[in-house]
Parts: sequence; structure tokens; C-alpha cells
Amino acid sequence: MEIKLINIGFGNIVTANRVIAIVSPESAPIKRIISDARESGHLIDATYGRRTRAVIIMDSGHVVLSAIQPETVANRFMVSVKENDV
Repeated sequence: MEIKLINIGFGNIVTANRVIAIVSPESAPIKRIISDARESGHLIDATYGRRTRAVIIMDSGHVVLSAIQPETVANRFMVSVKENDV
């Protein structure tokens, strides 16, 4: 099994194989997920103090905050998957 990595901004990288969802932080349910992850110690803030634009939910229960758009993260995810499938 090959490890596929996704750059989520500012030199931070997550493993593509562990990503469940890439979503926008605007809705109330996602805000609740972020709050719950913060309280349980499963929140990883990779925004470097900038506005959160994408929330990445991992299969380990961790929630990763990114300052780049969800569409950008998703495009990087798709490029990573396609490059490794060749």
C-alpha cells in the first residue's frame, strides 16, 4: 500500500488514505464537530492563525482545520490519487 500525501497549506500534509471528508466550516453541524473535537483533544489547527476555510475529517476521529479552500484541497486530493494510480 502506497502512502499518498495531500498538502493542506503552509507546509502541512495529511495522508490521503485516512481522509473521510473535506467540508466547509460554515454549517452548524460542522461547527459542532469542530467544537467536540477541540474538547476531546482531536482537533488539529493547521491554519496558522488565518481564517478556517476547509475542515478535513479523518478516519482516526481527528479533525484538521486548513486555511485553503475545500475545492483546492479536493483538487490536490484528486491529483494525488491520479498520480499514484498511473
